[in-house]
Amino acid sequence: MGMLKEFKEFAMKGSLVDIAVAFVMGAAFGKVITAFTEGLVAPLITLITGGANFNDKAWILRQSTEVKDAAGKVVSGDPAVALQWGTFVTNVIDFIIVAFVMFLIIKAINKSKNEAPPAPAEPSSTDKLLMEIRDSLKK
Repeated sequence: MGMLKEFKEFAMKGSLVDIAVAFVMGAAFGKVITAFTEGLVAPLITLITGGANFNDKAWILRQSTEVKDAAGKVVSGDPAVALQWGTFVTNVIDFIIVAFVMFLIIKAINKSKNEAPPAPAEPSSTDKLLMEIRDSLKK
């Protein structure tokens, strides 16, 4: 029972719950960024580069091979070996967008934390009168 209670206390700590929420939000944010990159950025790059789609780009290291039977029907074969550099470029763009947005969020949070404390309130008329009396008694 002691271990279960200890685990419950650990799991309910504020920082752990905050990390769990951040993880879920990050996963959802990653999907949004991927949709943004694939739906908006990639078509713009395709338009600018004259029809080049990065997701289809690859360096073929070895072509696929086909093995045919006596009737000429393809029975089996080795798949092509390729480096999918276009997918890598798309993921790097995703990462840069996420990193930039996170930078902006952290910058905004830090800016809101470093705000100057509000100026002290003006003393009331009674306090001003009492301060004048005090100052005149000191003389």
